[in-house]
Amino acid sequence: MVKIRLVRMGRKKVPFYRVAAIESKKVKNVIEYLGNYNPLTKEVELKEEGIIKRLLTGAQPTRTVKVLLEKNGVWAKFEEAKKAN
Repeated sequence: MVKIRLVRMGRKKVPFYRVAAIESKKVKNVIEYLGNYNPLTKEVELKEEGIIKRLLTGAQPTRTVKVLLEKNGVWAKFEEAKKAN
């Protein structure tokens, strides 16, 4: 199963995260990077088309990623696309 989750990057005490599609059993193998999240500046950059494509094919977001998607309106677009299909 594919999961959409955060991958920690940056250095000590200065984290930033990449939103990534990852095979759940193979934690190191990133399938695709789908955006960035900087918790210090609260910046979020998401590739909406890629995220919606992954969600429609059955990828499961983690709780934190789902909250980010809801706050940025991507989750609502996914729900619309899901109803259309």
